[in-house]
Parts: sequence; C-alpha cells; structure tokens
Amino acid sequence: MKQDYDFAASLMRILSEKYPTKESIYEKLIYLQSRLSLPKGTEHFMSDLHGEYDLFLHIINNCSGVIHEKVDYIFGDLLGEEEIAEFCTLIYYPKEKITQIKAQQRDTPAWYRKNLARLVRLAKFMSFKYPSFKMRELIPNSYETVILELLNTHPESDEAQKIYYEKLLSSIVEINSGADFIHAFTVLLKRLAIHRLHLVGDFFDRGDRPDAILNLLMNYFEAVDIQWGNHDVVWMGAALGSEVCIAAVVRNSLHYNNTDVLERGYGISLRPLTVFASKLYPDENPLRAAELASLMMMFKLEGQMIRRNPDFKMDSRLLLDKINFDEGTVSINGQSYQLKTMNFPTLDRNSDDIYRLTAEEHEIISGLRENFLASVNLQAHVDFLYKKGGAYTCHNGTLLFHANVPLNDDGSFKKISFEGETFSGKDYFDYVDRRARRAYFDRNLEDLDFMYFLWCGLLSPIAGREFRTFERAFIDDKEIHKEPADPYYNLIDDVKICDAILTEFGLDPERGHIVNGHVPVRVRQGESPIKAGGKAVVIDGGFSTPYHEKTGISGYTLISNSRGFRLLRHQKIADVKLALAENKDIESTAETVEILSRHMTVGDTDHGQGIRDEIIGLHKLLLAYQNGTIQPKN
Repeated sequence: MKQDYDFAASLMRILSEKYPTKESIYEKLIYLQSRLSLPKGTEHFMSDLHGEYDLFLHIINNCSGVIHEKVDYIFGDLLGEEEIAEFCTLIYYPKEKITQIKAQQRDTPAWYRKNLARLVRLAKFMSFKYPSFKMRELIPNSYETVILELLNTHPESDEAQKIYYEKLLSSIVEINSGADFIHAFTVLLKRLAIHRLHLVGDFFDRGDRPDAILNLLMNYFEAVDIQWGNHDVVWMGAALGSEVCIAAVVRNSLHYNNTDVLERGYGISLRPLTVFASKLYPDENPLRAAELASLMMMFKLEGQMIRRNPDFKMDSRLLLDKINFDEGTVSINGQSYQLKTMNFPTLDRNSDDIYRLTAEEHEIISGLRENFLASVNLQAHVDFLYKKGGAYTCHNGTLLFHANVPLNDDGSFKKISFEGETFSGKDYFDYVDRRARRAYFDRNLEDLDFMYFLWCGLLSPIAGREFRTFERAFIDDKEIHKEPADPYYNLIDDVKICDAILTEFGLDPERGHIVNGHVPVRVRQGESPIKAGGKAVVIDGGFSTPYHEKTGISGYTLISNSRGFRLLRHQKIADVKLALAENKDIESTAETVEILSRHMTVGDTDHGQGIRDEIIGLHKLLLAYQNGTIQPKN
C-alpha cells in the first residue's frame, strides 16, 4: 500500500510541473470537459490497395466522396452542377487545375478571390468538429496565421469584418499567392474530411506504384494506422534480408509485370537475374525466363526454410523432391499428377539435396539481397510500416486485421504452437506482432523465416490459406489449384462467432465491429461485404485492376462518423486526365451498415477515455493544491 501511495504521489509531483498553478488546472479542465462534447471525427477504412496509386490518389483527394457531399450541402442552391464539378476538381487536383485555368486564360484576380472565398466557407463548415489548437496543426506550415484569420472572420455579421475579410482575400491575390493559398486550403480540407485513416493491409504487388502510395502517406497523413497484409510482410522480410522473401518478391513482381517498382522505385537491378535466366530458358521472353528462374530459387529456399521450421507445418509445399523425372509427374498427397513441363535446368535429379541452390543461383540471390538492404527508399517504407503498422488494431470499438482469426471448424479458437508455447485468439496475434518486430531488430534467420510463414502459411493470421504456387505453375488439373483456407472465412457470417472474436479482443460485442480485407468480395456474383448483420465488414472490393472484372467494382471505403457506419462501393474512378478534362469524379454507391440513435462524441471514443483519465488526474492535483499536500507556485 505504501508503494502505491508513493507512486501516486510521484505522479502528482510530475503533473504539478506541467500545471504549477490552480489557474492552469482550471484552464485545462474547462478545455478537456468541453472537448468531450465535440462530434467524433470521421474515420476512413481501406484495404488491399495493391499498388494502384492513381485510384488511391483520387479517393484520397475526394475523401471517398465526402468532399463532394459537403460542397453539395453548402453550395447546392448557389451553384450549378458544372460549377460544383469544377470546384470539386480544383479541390482534388489544385495544381493541375490552376495550370489548366491559366492555359484557358481564366486566372483573373476575380477568379482567385471567388474560389478562395468558397474554400474559406467550406473550411469553416468542415472545421466544427475540431478545437482551435487542432486547426493550427492541420493547416500546412507557413499558411496557418492567415488561414486562421480568414476562418475566424464573420463578414456576414459586421461591415467592418466584411471589409477586413475582403482585404485579406485581395491581399493574397495582389501578391500573386492565390495559387499557393488555394493549394493550402485543399490540403486542410482533406485533413478535415479524414480524421483518421485505417489501411487494412496489402500495399504491394499487382499494381506498379506501392512506393508512391507509401510516399504519399508518409508526407501527408499523421493520423494513420496500418494492419499488415501478407503482401506487405513478404516485402518487409525481403527488406530485412530474408533470401526466401526476396525470391518471392522478385517472382511476384515479374509475375504481375510490375518490375518498375523494383528497378525505378527502389533502385534494385534485375539485370543479373535476366541475363542468367535467358541462358537457362533461351526460348522464353526475358521476363518470363526471369520469372521461372526466380520461381525455382523460391521453391528451393522455401524448402530449406520449411525443413528448418517444423512449427510452420508447411510440409505440403515440399514438392521438388516429389518429382518423378522419368515419368514427368509429381506426387501430391499420394496422388500422381502430370507436369506441364520437365524443363527444370537448375534442378539436379542426382543431388543428395534437390533444394540446394546452384553456385549461379547463390550468386544471384546474394546480389539481390545486397540491393534490397541498400535501397534507401525501401528501408524508409519498411520503417514506416513498422512504425504505423501491426498485426491488428483495436480502435473505437472496431477490431481491424488483414485476413483472419484462426478458428477450428466448430468456431473455437485454433491452438497454434511456436517456440514451445501454445497460442490462440488475441494471444496469437500479440505473439505474431512481437516476433515480426523481433525480426526487424535482431535479423536472426528464424525470425526472418517467420516473415515468410506470415506471407503464405495456412496457420498465419495474415494469410490464412495454403498457397498452391507450384501446382498452378506446373499442373493443368484445376482441382489441385484450390487453396485450403481457414474456417474463419466460412464462419464470419455467424453473429455468435463475431461476438466471440470481439470479446476475445476486449471489445463490446453489442457495439463492436470487425473489419478485414484480403479476400475480394465478388459483388457481381451477389456476394455482400457486410457479414453477420453488420458485425463484420470485408472491405476488399478489388482495388487492383485485374480484380475489377471479378468483383465488378473498383474497391470499397468504409466510413465511420458520428452517426454510424456506411460503406461506399466505388463503381468507377476517374483518372487525373479525365478529371481535369471533364471534371469527372468518382462514381460510388453508399450502403448503410449502422445508424446510431444519437451522435457519437469524442467522449465515446478511445481518445475520450484518455481525456477522462487526464481529468481525474487534474482533479486529484487540484485537491492536493487545495489541502496543501502539494504547494502550487505563485
């Protein structure tokens, strides 16, 4: 008890350094109590971006349609449809739109004043959820003083205020800073529209600009959290020096025909590989030859990794040693399958270890490893993924993870053993998160191997299915291509299962939600992303262009605001050229997931709980000042 008292007294003394007078406590308490009553900020949830930078950029620029909604609300009775469309395009792409306006010789002082006035009015309306100190943080540096002054004027209520307001706008235009201030306002509006951005995994592969997406996030958003996807962890493992992850990353980039991200985005040369591969497969085009060469290196390194780590339970992927070279077949689960080719120039059928790399393969993978470790941009992006990311996130009653919670067929949590311990449910996610971070700091082989397991292991909560890469590459029989998956994917539509998962992660099943991605929702086939009556939402709608035909849409954004949840289904997204040429916007349809009976406030959020804890501490300090336990400063 004395220790508890001493600890509490120490905390009070530390707090008194920050609030040395009763007056400083009064000021802070008034602010904090009022802060609790403000509306909850708007959260945006997106998943499985897969390098589609243009699509992501447009959705971020129009804030999933929120900007257009606000413009319609404020100016719907004042502006025509064409004027609204052009104003929205100016907000989405200010630099490009102003360049176009200049080319059309419409960039008059009146044009600048008119659009600045509209931006001020829109920013005033959208800022009502934010306290004044927060507004200063959201406004781009060097512009905050003038923009705050504009936002705090009331030209409609006083003639002197009107003259002052108009003089501010005119001064901006007269000194030729109209374009700069328009751009600053558009940045502010986007930050006001997205209070927090949740990205539920898979930045990499398929699309060719994951590096641009990560650059945008690093330079633009502070309030962002990331749940690692399996396509992310394999790149993370590669950046940490895992040779098997490197082989998989290179093979994926070649397979999806997006080698630019390696060579231009990250400065990783594939030339030694393509030269080597062209000698091995002279009848194939260079990219296909390089894919085959990297694929065989991946299978060999994967085999070594699986044999080193029996805990991964991935023996079903050990297939090179099951090839019958005389008959041209492979044995899988006791059944023989005909292979499409027997052109395996790097496999030595007489070797005592078919999974051993040749000298040339070893040289290629070692060179690639040096390049991955030396890529400054890749290392910065992986640092960002570790800083902002994790295996899962609980935020404001919502549980976010990329793929699945490993379950048994009866819905119970699957028990999984690693390093002599057994884990399930939340404990397993916590272990996965700790071990992935251990790989970052220690770089030991076992933990680097674990990053590959997270990429493609059936027991991985970031993958949740057994990959059939070899089978799809070399066997025609489509039946063997089917990938076994965790029961979670079939059980997530069950309310009781969702309640059990939410409870396991310490969330209220009556109010909580589960959000994950990973598996594209085939809307065209009638599949719904909303599961268990709204308890769970699968938000992988196929951002990646190759998926558009399968899903029938261009992705989802889930939005949570003070009134509840709604899901935006993006039918068609305009590119920059079309947006500028025709003022085209995103075409989306909204679906309500949940409507609350009252507006949520900051007090209903995780941040609100932190504020209440701070209020309690300040009241205790005030009491200590009043009873003389601690002496306030004069």
